[in-house]
Amino acid sequence: MRVRALLGAAMILAGGLILARGISYTTRTDVVNLGSVRVSTDEKKPIAPWIGGVMALAGLALIFAGGSRKS
Repeated sequence: MRVRALLGAAMILAGGLILARGISYTTRTDVVNLGSVRVSTDEKKPIAPWIGGVMALAGLALIFAGGSRKS
């Protein structure tokens, strides 16, 4: 398979996963930093579902663009 098709398929799978299950990422923020005492908090932030849709559509575009070469 071509590289574009493989990349497109991976983008479709990742986009579908974001749409179906929802993926979140964690950020760590320092709340207090006094010398050797450090207090931080972890916050989970979800990835917006529309990003998954855009990713899946871009994957489809890559697959169709990769297959439309003239010989």
